[in-house]
Amino acid sequence: MPSIFAYQSSEVDWCESNFQHSELVAEFYNTFSNIFFFIFGPLMMFLMHPYAQRYTSGIYYISLLFMVIGLFSMYFHMTLSFLGQLLDEISILWLLASSYSLWMPRCYYPSFLRGSRVHFTYLVIIISVISTFLSFLKPTINAYALNSVAIHILYLVHQEFKRTSNKDLRHLISVSVVLWATALTSWISDRLFCNFWQRIHFFYLHSIWHVLISITFPYGIVTMALVDASYEMPGQTLKVHYWPRDTWPVGLPYVEIQENEKNC
Repeated sequence: MPSIFAYQSSEVDWCESNFQHSELVAEFYNTFSNIFFFIFGPLMMFLMHPYAQRYTSGIYYISLLFMVIGLFSMYFHMTLSFLGQLLDEISILWLLASSYSLWMPRCYYPSFLRGSRVHFTYLVIIISVISTFLSFLKPTINAYALNSVAIHILYLVHQEFKRTSNKDLRHLISVSVVLWATALTSWISDRLFCNFWQRIHFFYLHSIWHVLISITFPYGIVTMALVDASYEMPGQTLKVHYWPRDTWPVGLPYVEIQENEKNC
């Protein structure tokens, strides 16, 4: 049995041809397309700094986990090792779990938790620890399970889309869903229709997934922050801005907290 550290010890091998550009890098484009994780992670830490100071520093932890995902994904695609696959998938699991703990509205909690964020966080941690150990038993199924969790988040976001009249939130939800759906389509197409893509010499769909999902990250966390604020910050408003300029047609969203004016 090969070592879990060994090159190509993972059962997963994406569509890109191996070792085409380097003897050390198994999947060249899939490896270096992760660079966007290291761009958007620190940038969102900077842009969301006022929000972190006023409301929760958990945004730093979320952004750090996002960069960890990029690091482990880079390691996995460079080596196609079993260890790299596990680290990549477990880091995604903990990013989703942390997002649940930080931003899930209490009205969606199970009734037995009675709306307690602390108890809900403990429950999420316990489930995440159990899932982490289960990942070692059948890691190939884990990626599909993670996308199923993302689908549940999409369901909750859809419920908020129907509920809210906030134009900023509705726009962010729409863009997030389109980006995520396009990214997932690239991921599934690379996984299921590899023979077709190899026949036409197009090996970049998983790389496109990396790029699109890294762009989805800023939209996703700002969307969840707005949803959370509608329940947890009744006396304050989150104003959405876009970097580098609000007037540009394309930009990264971030928020600033504004106090609501009180009428006598």
